[in-house]
Amino acid sequence: MNKITLLTQNDIFPPNKLNVDQFKCTITDFAILLGGYVSTTDFINEQYVNKNRTTWYWLQNNNFAIKPSIIREDGTINERYANKRDGGIRPVMEINNTNDFKYINDKEFIYGEYPQTVLEEFQSHNLERKFNDGTLIKTGKVYEVDSASNDEDYKPEILYEYVYNGEKFVRIHARTNGVYLSDNRKIKTGEPYWVKVEPIKWLYDKKYNKAITKEVLISGIQFNNSLIYKYPFENSNIYKYLDNVFIKDIAPSGYFKPMEITNKNKKNPYHFNFDNVTEEDIIKGAIKSNIAVFLHGRSSEGKSARIKQLDPDCEIVYLRNATPDSLNGKSVYNAGTGEMIDIPPTWFKKLKKKCEDEPNKIHLLFFDEITNALPSIQGMAFNIILDKEVNGIWKLPENARIVAAGNDLNDSLAANNMAEPLFNRFAHVYINTTVESWLMWASTPNKSYERLNYKKEEEIPKIHPAIYAYIAYKAYRGQDVLRTPYNGIKPNADPRKWEMASKVLFQTKSPEMLRALLGEEITADFTYFCKQQVITVEDVINGNYTNDDLNMNISEKFATAVGLSIVDEANLRVVRNFVKLLGPEILATFETLWIHSDEKRLEKIAEIKLEDQITKKKQ
Repeated sequence: MNKITLLTQNDIFPPNKLNVDQFKCTITDFAILLGGYVSTTDFINEQYVNKNRTTWYWLQNNNFAIKPSIIREDGTINERYANKRDGGIRPVMEINNTNDFKYINDKEFIYGEYPQTVLEEFQSHNLERKFNDGTLIKTGKVYEVDSASNDEDYKPEILYEYVYNGEKFVRIHARTNGVYLSDNRKIKTGEPYWVKVEPIKWLYDKKYNKAITKEVLISGIQFNNSLIYKYPFENSNIYKYLDNVFIKDIAPSGYFKPMEITNKNKKNPYHFNFDNVTEEDIIKGAIKSNIAVFLHGRSSEGKSARIKQLDPDCEIVYLRNATPDSLNGKSVYNAGTGEMIDIPPTWFKKLKKKCEDEPNKIHLLFFDEITNALPSIQGMAFNIILDKEVNGIWKLPENARIVAAGNDLNDSLAANNMAEPLFNRFAHVYINTTVESWLMWASTPNKSYERLNYKKEEEIPKIHPAIYAYIAYKAYRGQDVLRTPYNGIKPNADPRKWEMASKVLFQTKSPEMLRALLGEEITADFTYFCKQQVITVEDVINGNYTNDDLNMNISEKFATAVGLSIVDEANLRVVRNFVKLLGPEILATFETLWIHSDEKRLEKIAEIKLEDQITKKKQ
């Protein structure tokens, strides 16, 4: 097993000096939040100041000194009292086993993972909401840090690791105040921050078979709980922490690794895809498998809209207003023949024609408001769902699929319980529209929504950019205006109302019109927001701005960045280059909002940044 320790002075000076780039070292956001010292004058790279500030970190103690040695923030050697808590730890690995290393080049590799970079404010708000709702998933892994202060003895604090959208995070309350994080946010003591767990990068010296982390990873750990320390390093508190705690903490949780069979050569023998799936993925998967789907959710959650996006021509049957004849068809007497004639319901004839006209396309039969239907109507619907036939006479076409939606009992006074046999015939999807998911949908470019039949990408309705910018900006500031309380007296906001408001704005271009939909208070706030000086996506693409237009206050800059984040991928580069002019903090906000936790969008931003770096080096 590889041993974790600290640098010695012999590692720094010839003839045993390690062959690494430098001993001056930057500090992670995680270490800063734990109270680590941050220099205001020393940087590795002055272009991005808050991402390249240096710190001091511990060395193994010199037995002839009474204070342990340190590397100062400027890269020189000094000493500090052993009980200091603002010093950093830059782990050193004495290597015995390289099987788990992932080499970047002959001088650098990746091994283990640890909390490092703070999540930007907008994304942090989303995680904090999910944390408070109890909907975040723990991986089972924990990290141990020292929560003691001043002269207290070591006081372990456990930080749980959570998973969201394929990435891992920890939640930590800040131990310091007024210091800036890498995203240019000023820390407030005691407030919670979300830190991303990332692979650890190590600088490798092959000659001495040692590696040192590129950054200071942790702070808040005393070298020892005494003012001076002149005893063997192995007896110190910091050594015990590295040997007993840190070395275990950097081992990955393995949460996303596919299950491995005893025979290590047989990984994932069933060729399963273990990626996370969205609600839309489940709906599509059930429909393709010819399993009826039921969408649960409150009124205005967009249940019907999701189905219409999958199949705009779906055949809708509103069961709340259905009668036995309109749902099941009827029999009439033919006086000429003296026989009874069975007449299918209108919806069936329409569905049948669609399926016959396009035999290679899936068509949806959508039973809406099924929980608001009378039990007798629910029973008839059950027979259609169960037997795929109407009234025991007419078979549903082979390329027809059934979906249904309804409100739950606690969300509608008119809702009725579904009988157990009917309930059990569905795959159930529970719709909960969050600000994040709504914004992601609202910013989806035209011609990007994947339809059920995966053949032709169709256009879908867009939310007005002003509405998108307003809701996103408020969310960034910690306010949820997607929904406002309903009192039965005045209009309130909800996802459906905002979509209606978007249509009104496109048609009338008058924000004052929205008070009939959203109420006076939120309309006034929205109108005030729209009066701010902002530059739109169209302005940027067409170059419709001057240098004077860039003289905006910080609120206007944020509002502009939020509005621009709706840009499609084709115009991303030109818009991002413009946002750079507004400052690094505004650019970070823009990128966070545009990415929306989407891995492909994250890769696109990373690709652009890499190209920018290459271009800059060539210059």
